[in-house]
Amino acid sequence: MTKKHTHREPCPCGSGRPYAACCGRWHAGEPAPTAEALMRSRYSAYVLGLADYLLATWHVATRPAALDDAPARWLGLEVKRHETTGADSAVVEFVARYRDGGRGHRLHETSRFVREGDRWYYVDGEFPDA
Repeated sequence: MTKKHTHREPCPCGSGRPYAACCGRWHAGEPAPTAEALMRSRYSAYVLGLADYLLATWHVATRPAALDDAPARWLGLEVKRHETTGADSAVVEFVARYRDGGRGHRLHETSRFVREGDRWYYVDGEFPDA
């Protein structure tokens, strides 16, 4: 289910910038310039229910056929680290908080990204707390 988000509202990714000047640009089709920008836009896409965007930015080698049900309510994002690991690769470590079934949870992930042409793609992630 897609949620309405006005262009003047703060971006769900927590950057403090208006949605239109932040993740809204990437959701509209402009390539995210960094792996961190893509990761933030993917978080915002989860918040807003933009399943097509999530699948389109998932690398074809690891992309699922469909998405699992997302948590009921995303509460916030903290980017802990963004590291370039090669000319066309990077990792982003983050913690995303969400509420599901009345209980609060945190998702701590170190995600791998690759760039092909002018576009970054999410490949997969490891869960340091698991």
